[in-house]
Amino acid sequence: MLEFDDIQHIVLTRVPALTGRYEFLSFRNAAGGRAWLSAILEKVQSAAEVREATEIGDHWVSVAFTWNGLRSLGLDAASLATFPDEFRQGMVARAEMLGDTGRNHPDNWVGGLASQDLHAIVILFARAAEERDRCEVEHANLVARCEGVGVLSTLDLEATPPFDHAHDHFGYRDRLSEPVMEGTGEIPTPGSGAPLKPGEFILGYPDEDGPPSKLPQPEILSRNGSYMAYRRLEEHVGNFREFLREHGKTLDEQELIAAKLMGRWRSGAPLVLSPDKDNPALGADPHRNNDFNYKQMDPHGYAVPLGAHVRRMNPRDTAPNMNRRRMIRRGATYGPHLPESAAEDGAERGIAAFAICASLIRQFEFAQNVWVNDKNFHELGNERDPIIGNQDGTLEFKIPRRPIRKKITGLPAFTTLRGGAYFFLPGIKALRYLAALGDAKSAQP
Repeated sequence: MLEFDDIQHIVLTRVPALTGRYEFLSFRNAAGGRAWLSAILEKVQSAAEVREATEIGDHWVSVAFTWNGLRSLGLDAASLATFPDEFRQGMVARAEMLGDTGRNHPDNWVGGLASQDLHAIVILFARAAEERDRCEVEHANLVARCEGVGVLSTLDLEATPPFDHAHDHFGYRDRLSEPVMEGTGEIPTPGSGAPLKPGEFILGYPDEDGPPSKLPQPEILSRNGSYMAYRRLEEHVGNFREFLREHGKTLDEQELIAAKLMGRWRSGAPLVLSPDKDNPALGADPHRNNDFNYKQMDPHGYAVPLGAHVRRMNPRDTAPNMNRRRMIRRGATYGPHLPESAAEDGAERGIAAFAICASLIRQFEFAQNVWVNDKNFHELGNERDPIIGNQDGTLEFKIPRRPIRKKITGLPAFTTLRGGAYFFLPGIKALRYLAALGDAKSAQP
């Protein structure tokens, strides 16, 4: 049974937020960090609180830590050593393996995200800007009361209009293909696959291979915890629109190219089910918009190119061990909306998201290394993910057609990684354990 009252809400619930804020913190001394954690704890909602609320809230808070952050709180060396290597090393140290080179290299990251002083993140989702601003002031007052606690940087979140459904700045409908976890009571939509074992996402539970093993110690620290890979991706909307105009003579051709890059029309309609024309009703229907496969319905990529974004990030029935690669995705857009008729304005805008999983190396790093940036994915030879892959202008994107195919060479970068980090998202009891570390030490003989 899932312990909903001990799991931070962000793992199991998607809240109806239109705005929010990420704050990245540094602890210069353990006592100050623990004082901050003790105070913020009362603001952190469990999955049970959010799921069982009789009224929809106006803000939701989650807290997570880097490995250096756990150390800065005073967690002992023996416990710190029980965390997996990839989390202890951090995203910066693993940048080359992840494909974070060139303009995406940590040397170019912003907000102190590449710093060893990045210790914690507070994730605030809010229904309105007024509530976000109120929470910002309240948290600033809390930080000011905790000696040695500082804010490295912040990122304000804003949903992009229209607000009837989530989508990114490129205009693609978002949140269409999420795994379902056993024990949540959720029923998978057609084509989404059977519910997965909780241990694929939350520590301390059986996963698809069986009972959990080799968890961080002590057990109270890891029970009901998860790992999060944070990625802040700037979206070059003006460049993207110019690319579509360059390669499509008409608006219909431009929309088709946009759909081929993603694997879905911007409405969310999958190309497998609607290969020649957009179908917004299909894209908005959760009982139909995931009900497809690749092996039988599109084996050669005539509908969805073999290198398209959604085909890479979820190869479905064409990849082995898919149940061991799925991740829960949370996050939001940031930066001002750029109207369709507007010229590029130089403002930064993009998406800042978390991949939540039980194993960073088996889930997030595998997807990033093998699916996103492997140039020979599906034996393509010279391609990376056209949306989020590391593009340097030398790669291509192939669109299969009968009897000939279209090959776009010199694919530009539509996104740039502006920062990232590996976080550990503890359960509620683990947060209390971390907050009381000083008390526990003082109680020792």
